[in-house]
Amino acid sequence: MARLSTIATWNRNPADEEAMGAVHAPIWRRMADVSVPHDLGSSTVLDYGCNQGGFLRLLYDGHSFQSAVGIDIARESVARAELLKGQRPIEYKVADSAASLGRVFDYAFSHEVLYLLPDLAAHARDIRAALQPGAAYVAAMGCHTDSSVWPRWRKLIAETSSIPLYDHSLEDVSKAFAGAGFSVSVRPLALDAFMPVAIGSAYFPKVVDQLRYYTADKVLFRFIRQP
Repeated sequence: MARLSTIATWNRNPADEEAMGAVHAPIWRRMADVSVPHDLGSSTVLDYGCNQGGFLRLLYDGHSFQSAVGIDIARESVARAELLKGQRPIEYKVADSAASLGRVFDYAFSHEVLYLLPDLAAHARDIRAALQPGAAYVAAMGCHTDSSVWPRWRKLIAETSSIPLYDHSLEDVSKAFAGAGFSVSVRPLALDAFMPVAIGSAYFPKVVDQLRYYTADKVLFRFIRQP
């Protein structure tokens, strides 16, 4: 697997980096609510692309797990995650490979990471090596070529992202994980929450753009590792 170079933060603007957690919290909550059982007490969890660690904190507070690891290539983001974790049983590490951790997990998650990876097949193999047989990897993805907003978003995100973006379709993702030995299923995120309307947003020029994105364009993949 080609290694990704470490970076300081994902977003070149520190204020936007700090604001990500609040914006993503309703999405993370929906991911957890539709993809995990209520009790994770004996489970181990991996968050691939953890940024400042918000997803694992939210998951633990609602579905307490045995332990978790969050990995990311953004050094300052990982340091921030360590500061914010409190007494939760979470480790945050600067890394781009799940297999390099040398352990296996019961669940893995990622949120808007797949479009930042140049080689989906290599990522699928890496995740497989870090999961128990029968374990699930749930990946949220709205940045894909089948999304109605992607042509506009690609330009906007490229202006602030610290690394390159890639044009992956939902078929590309599905084929990569099926080829690595996963069963593949997908559903709309179908966000079950009110989302604040951002008047004048470059990402959602119209309210209907926001509604379509969260009910149709943004999806949750569930990849189950086969024996």
